[in-house]
Amino acid sequence: MPGSPNVNDCGAAVPTRRRRVLVITADALSDRMAGPAIRAWNIARVLAGEHHVRLVTTNAHADPVGAPFPVLAARPRDLGEHVEWAEIVVLQGWVLEQLPSLKTDRQTIVVCDLYDPMHFEVLAQERDLDPVHRHDMAQATVRALSAQLARGDFVLCASERQRHLWLGHLSGIGRFTPALYDADPSLRSLLSVVPFGLPDRQAARTGPGPRGRLPGSPAGGGIPGPPAGGGIPGIHHGDKLVLWAGGVYSWFDPLTLVLAVDRLRERHEDVRLLFLGMRHPNPEQPEMGIARDLRALSGRLGLTDKHVFFNETWVPYEERQNWLLDADCGVTTHFDHVETTFAFRTRVLDYLWAGLPIVTTDGDAFAELVRAEGLGVVVPASDEDALADALERVLYDDAFAERCRQRIAAVRDRFTWSQVLAPLVDFCRDPRPAADRLPSALPARPRRPAGQRLRADLAIAREYLSGGGPGEVARRAAGRLRRLARERLR
Repeated sequence: MPGSPNVNDCGAAVPTRRRRVLVITADALSDRMAGPAIRAWNIARVLAGEHHVRLVTTNAHADPVGAPFPVLAARPRDLGEHVEWAEIVVLQGWVLEQLPSLKTDRQTIVVCDLYDPMHFEVLAQERDLDPVHRHDMAQATVRALSAQLARGDFVLCASERQRHLWLGHLSGIGRFTPALYDADPSLRSLLSVVPFGLPDRQAARTGPGPRGRLPGSPAGGGIPGPPAGGGIPGIHHGDKLVLWAGGVYSWFDPLTLVLAVDRLRERHEDVRLLFLGMRHPNPEQPEMGIARDLRALSGRLGLTDKHVFFNETWVPYEERQNWLLDADCGVTTHFDHVETTFAFRTRVLDYLWAGLPIVTTDGDAFAELVRAEGLGVVVPASDEDALADALERVLYDDAFAERCRQRIAAVRDRFTWSQVLAPLVDFCRDPRPAADRLPSALPARPRRPAGQRLRADLAIAREYLSGGGPGEVARRAAGRLRRLARERLR
């Protein structure tokens, strides 16, 4: 068929022609990017190797960066011209709600990226807001996700756990039709696992990291010496540095981490904890309450700028490796709740990239990986003693830390962008509407013979009569007549 892939000499499928692919995000695209923008950027970058790609953000605070494909900012009302250009649209978050015409468009192939179960995040994120607003926002988020699951020709998620979640959601909205099932009983042609990724290249230093930048350390790179004049100590050569590589959000638990560091500093004065980015690169994202609580706790314990450090501005994406390579371990801690169950911690991939032993709270997909592959230590939620002991082990047990680094080196290639995006690359080589969206997917319902229909109706009537008497039979009959009348009006 036209557009179907050929096979090259290595046995890999290659497209017969370059297609027009539009990738849309609502996140800020700049030198400082959060998870959704990083994922959209890398999707566009990988697909641009085979197709004509545009990366578009609807964020008002966009500062597009240079790329081998167009990177554009557009108001939601101006997205139509980009959609008209595209054969395939890859979208995430709330973008489909900004493109209502795409919900009924039968021509454009739509890929919905549901790597972020945002309906769970919003429950935690808006916990301190007005209850009515919070309820409405939670419902709106579910509707937005349902719309993507109802429309998508191909749906991406980040883990097998998430796949189970979205399979249940697809079933709940009635997407499991005979046409879809008969085309692919596994449903992987509709819903595929595409984790967050990490760069294909090895992490290599390109400039100074936090040692020598923060309070008490001299400006610039190099190895700082002790602070002069009794100033506030910073992060020095020889200190043991624990890195929190992402943002501080309400579904995380940085408070237990600070309490663990407070305990650990009594045994090891040289322990340091650095939060890499306190202020989100998207100015529309306000600081969450947990960030204020974190600062307050660190201050009360006398840890700030001594054992706990806050980098206020988001580290530029192309410079983050310099901060990672200065660290001795990476950490992520979260609460025991439903968001954790289905989360995929995007910035934890950077720990693998930089070869950092990982300390993480139990409960999410990454904890399973860390435990199974020996990449670090998994601890129970909200257990500061266990967390302090885990940090001590990865920081001060050199043999254990080296074993973790060796295992990380063996695992990380599984998560490069070129590997994890393979299902999407394959789909774009041979894009097609989902089987239940084809014209042949809704055959006319066969009519049963009149005698068969009568016997079925009598059996139903007897069941209603037995269960609820004549009144129940009358109520059900009236309901059927109303449904028939509505169907005739359509």
